[in-house]
Amino acid sequence: MGKIKIDQDRWLSVEEIAFHIGIKKDTAYKWVAKKHMPAHKVGRLLKFDKAEIDAWVKSGDAETGQEK
Repeated sequence: MGKIKIDQDRWLSVEEIAFHIGIKKDTAYKWVAKKHMPAHKVGRLLKFDKAEIDAWVKSGDAETGQEK
């Protein structure tokens, strides 16, 4: 995978958010479904807010699978 530039002000794709937190795309899809990873549907696509994901990971909810 090449380098991906991530701007703070835009919604991120599954590929970009997976790269950002160091997981595979398939894992990101599973976490959205099973661990309530914060995601927003735009049409058929999932989009992610980087700050929301960072807060979710830091809160420990990524490990426990809880949604606040």
